[in-house]
Amino acid sequence: MSEQPFRFDTKIAVILREDLEPWQRLNVTAFLVSGLGTQVPEVIGEPYEDADAVVYLPMFRQPVLVFEATKETLTQAHARVLSRALPRAVFTSDLFTTGNDRDNRAAVKAVSTADLDLVGLAVYGPRNAVDKVVKGARMHP
Repeated sequence: MSEQPFRFDTKIAVILREDLEPWQRLNVTAFLVSGLGTQVPEVIGEPYEDADAVVYLPMFRQPVLVFEATKETLTQAHARVLSRALPRAVFTSDLFTTGNDRDNRAAVKAVSTADLDLVGLAVYGPRNAVDKVVKGARMHP
């Protein structure tokens, strides 16, 4: 058995706008990655089980890389993810004022693509394509 680290040919990345409060960063990240698992089943691994046979939900099979960026860099990343047609999720500033899924979807639908006030973006795809999407963003501290 090889001791070399496993290198995935795909990548999951989240980009957060750098001016978010800590609670907002956590909230946005959680919401964004939840969308990937529902539409891209290959990102989900097998269920976990402890030594006492208690079973836990499966999670992503690979790391989630979290980045931060300026509003401008996030807007550029959004344009790149759309041009590459990669699986993506968005979180806009309007979603901080809503309290349920129906209102969240309505808030996004009410704004044209170019006018979305993005605070977060999640993307999944081939490593090189995701690397191009997150260009200009930096790893979250």
